[in-house]
Amino acid sequence: MATSRLPPAAVFTWSARDAMTQLNPAYVDALIKTVNSSPFPRHISMRLIAVGPDHAEMELDSGPNHMQPFGIVHGGAIASLIDTTTFWSAFMRAPEDCGMVNVDLKLNYLQAVTDGTLYGTGQCIRAGRSLSYTEASIRNSAGELIAHGTSTLMSLPGKGLNLGVPKFLQRPLPPGKPVPA
Repeated sequence: MATSRLPPAAVFTWSARDAMTQLNPAYVDALIKTVNSSPFPRHISMRLIAVGPDHAEMELDSGPNHMQPFGIVHGGAIASLIDTTTFWSAFMRAPEDCGMVNVDLKLNYLQAVTDGTLYGTGQCIRAGRSLSYTEASIRNSAGELIAHGTSTLMSLPGKGLNLGVPKFLQRPLPPGKPVPA
C-alpha cells in the first residue's frame, strides 16, 4: 500500500460565513474504510489511500480479471480509477449535507498496462457551489503516466454521506476577529 503525501486533515476555508473549518480526521478515516469496503471498489481491487480538500489518492491492483482479450488492462478499469479518483478529490470541499455525481468524464489512454498496481492522483481544479472540475493522472509502479482524465461533478444538496461523525470541525476565529456575516 502506498503512503500518502497529504497532510492530516488539512485546513481550508469553505466560505466566509463558515469561518474556518477543518476536516474531521474521524470522518476521513470512516470515509476511507467505507469506500474500501464498498462492493464495487472491492470487486475491482481499488482502494482509496488518502483524501483531503482538493486531493485524492487511489490504487488499483490489476490482475487477470482486469484484462481484455489482447492481454492488457481493460480501459474500463482505468476509466473507473480516473472517475473515482476525480470524484473523491472534489468531495471534501462539498458541504456536509451535499453529495456529488459525475456529469462528464473525459480521458486519454497514454500507455498500455499488462500488470501491476496502478496509482491514481486527483486534484480539484475548481470547486463551485453547483459544479466542480477535477483531474486525475494514473501511473504505473515505475511512475510512467498511463492515463489522464478530467471530470465535471455536480453537487447534490441533501445527499451527503452520513458516516456517524461530523465531516468538519469548527475552528474558533482568532481573538479580535468579527464573526463573518
